[in-house]
Amino acid sequence: MEKTEIVVALDIGTTKICALVGRKDQHGKLEILGSGKVDSVGVLRGVVSNIEKTVKGISDAIAEAERRSGVEIGVVNVGIAGQHIKSLQHRGILTRDSIHDEISQEDIDDLVADMYKLVLPPGDKIIHVIPQEYIVDNEQGIVDPIGMSGIRLEANFHIITGQITATKNIYKCVQKAGLEMAGLNLEPIASSAAVLSQEEMEAGVALVDIGGGTTDLAIFHEGIIRHTAVVPLGGNILTKDIKEGCNVMGHQAEKLKVKFGCAMASELEENRIITIPGLRGRSHKEISERNLAHIIQARMEEILDFIYWEIRRSGYERKLIGGIVLTGGGSLLRNLVDLVEFHTGMSARLGVPTEHLSHGYEQDMASPIFATGIGLLMKGFEDIDKGMEYDYNTTYKSVTTTQRSTQQDDNGPKWYERMFKKTKEWFEAEPDGDL
Repeated sequence: MEKTEIVVALDIGTTKICALVGRKDQHGKLEILGSGKVDSVGVLRGVVSNIEKTVKGISDAIAEAERRSGVEIGVVNVGIAGQHIKSLQHRGILTRDSIHDEISQEDIDDLVADMYKLVLPPGDKIIHVIPQEYIVDNEQGIVDPIGMSGIRLEANFHIITGQITATKNIYKCVQKAGLEMAGLNLEPIASSAAVLSQEEMEAGVALVDIGGGTTDLAIFHEGIIRHTAVVPLGGNILTKDIKEGCNVMGHQAEKLKVKFGCAMASELEENRIITIPGLRGRSHKEISERNLAHIIQARMEEILDFIYWEIRRSGYERKLIGGIVLTGGGSLLRNLVDLVEFHTGMSARLGVPTEHLSHGYEQDMASPIFATGIGLLMKGFEDIDKGMEYDYNTTYKSVTTTQRSTQQDDNGPKWYERMFKKTKEWFEAEPDGDL
């Protein structure tokens, strides 16, 4: 009987650490075997700020996912975000030896490998190199040049960079939790895989992932990612504003946001009052629901201003027929879709990751909160399709890192083996020690 492949996703966020265990059913849909979700106390704006607290959060989330799924977890696909993430566009050129030989995957790999040699600001390293379009002997707009003939092969790349220290701290936390990291993926790219349709990405769409510490943007057009950006503001700043504006405790501010929060004050009646218990026998505090909405709306409009500025800077403002898709925990704010449409003039909808789930999934999974985790599962299965093998307990099956670097067929190492080796070298290139 054919063995079922299992993948584990680990979403290390500012407000939560979430582990999902999944496999594919006979129809190719994701079946969630188990999940673990704990509060995150060692991450600030998407960046690890306390190693030990983050390791404990990862261990607790993994232990809960193991208990619920009955799977022993060894390898995880991890997401990365944070205000240190940047992106840039660059063109690569490769001059080939012969016009008679067809362009091969190896030529494309060489072109991608050259991008990793770009000179970056001190402390930055490349996370993703994403080809956008190819040019063969000045013939533009080629999506897949393999099999074509030509001397000059060029490509436009979207390159995503991050701080070495921030990325290595994630790697260190995963290792200290007794796990191996199979892959590191930018979280807005993972979220987009979970909530966007291929039709939307062809038409042009902006994904806005509102997390606890950051708001991530990914713009797609003609099926290709064109622009990424991170705004260092998220749901936590709303809680802080409510705490200061209403003069309440932090946990009370969070409850006010979740239970009564609204992104458009004009949609509420003026005379609705929220009563909060007083502290140690003191009198109750009364807060106008509309005033609460004014506080939330002011901050959300500021975040949307940043997002809209990035959309305009990308040059794709008028090409996004699909408008804006909101996901992440912050997107659950009441009337937020209406505010986005009113403030930006673009159509908007809420993105939930149910399209890729098999029937019978838990209702909790039909939430934007799990969009990144489900997207990371999908990325993990993409890696398997490209050749990476997982054992049932999610450890690699007889293909360790050292074996991968030495296993070659007659045509040389396969591209996924080279990329896996490159990822390991990426982390091991920096000296060990406290960061």
